[in-house]
Amino acid sequence: MNELIPIERVESKIYFIRGQKVMLDRDLSELYGVPTKALNQAVKRNMERFPADFMFQLTWAEAERLRSQFVTLNQARQKRGRHIKHLPYAFTEQGVSMLSSVLSSPLAIEINIFIMRAFVRLRKVLTANKDLSYLFKELKHKVDQHDVEIGLVIKAIEKMIAVEKKPKGKFGFLA
Repeated sequence: MNELIPIERVESKIYFIRGQKVMLDRDLSELYGVPTKALNQAVKRNMERFPADFMFQLTWAEAERLRSQFVTLNQARQKRGRHIKHLPYAFTEQGVSMLSSVLSSPLAIEINIFIMRAFVRLRKVLTANKDLSYLFKELKHKVDQHDVEIGLVIKAIEKMIAVEKKPKGKFGFLA
């Protein structure tokens, strides 16, 4: 399976929509090797398995915004028309997992396992980024604190230099 679908290809199909990591029906159908219409029909026959936190339909604005991210349409789409006819469905990680029970072919199960691994890998990357972000903020705070302390040391040294530059008075006895 790893030779058939590079994990980067699956990861590139994971989008952030409404603050959630999701995959679109068209991308999933491509991975599963079934028409999007067939995937959606299987889902509609089993709607009780797909609550709102597992799957949702994009709005026209979301679909258009997502479509505008792609530079060109493929040749088949250009022949059929330039506008989408049906709003795509977005599946969260749990929704993708539930697809394995709806699409029960051996290939679908294997693809689902692969997609779950991609979600897990993405989650690890995001967690690592949060950890790095926290460490960076801590480091920045320490550097800022050190800047203040270094500034105080520099001012103290400047005062010592200014004292040394004052003309020295004569000392000794006057006769």
